Amino acid sequence: MVPNNTRLHRYYYAHFMRQADSTTSWNERLRCMAHARRKLVELHESGKSTIAIQAIDMMGQLYAIEKDLQSLPPEERQTIRQQKSKPIMDLLLKWLQVHREKVPKGGATEKAIHYSLKRWDALSRYLGDGRLPIDNNWVENQIRPWALGRKNWLFAGSLRSGQRAANIMSLIQSAKNNGLDPYAYLKDVLERLPTHKASQIDQLLPHNWQPSNR
Repeated sequence: MVPNNTRLHRYYYAHFMRQADSTTSWNERLRCMAHARRKLVELHESGKSTIAIQAIDMMGQLYAIEKDLQSLPPEERQTIRQQKSKPIMDLLLKWLQVHREKVPKGGATEKAIHYSLKRWDALSRYLGDGRLPIDNNWVENQIRPWALGRKNWLFAGSLRSGQRAANIMSLIQSAKNNGLDPYAYLKDVLERLPTHKASQIDQLLPHNWQPSNR
């Protein structure tokens, strides 16, 4: 269950997309600037577009601003984004709109431009909320170890086993994100589970957990 007013970075898992689209009361969509930029970088590096570098440079300016804002509180981050990032985003939007009409229809450059324009509201939503990231790179970096190893556990034996494996992976990553030693955390939780009250199970979640006094 996703709480109301949740901001969510959306990607390409089709089933989840359908679920997100059916819950518009909470689904405030965000899109990843890194993905939009990657479309243009691939064009530029392959030599298929001589104009993509112009948009890439503007996106680079946006990232340079974000680098300077990392240590600031959300309110101040939002203010500076409105002052510095929004004018660049406005220029980028105009650039995309103008060049969409100039490039060949159905070509690689037109498709890359269309990708950003179709998602523009979601790409620019981070400007209005200092808590939101410009992209999803942090999350992708967190799940990369699991993605790299997925072939090793491709066959879990059954659907239930796969679900259990996903639960364990989620707990391990959550423990890491909360500064815990995953082994020490899981060892303590497994030892306490048999006598722990079910009504107080949330005490054993990584963000609430306190080691037992033994």
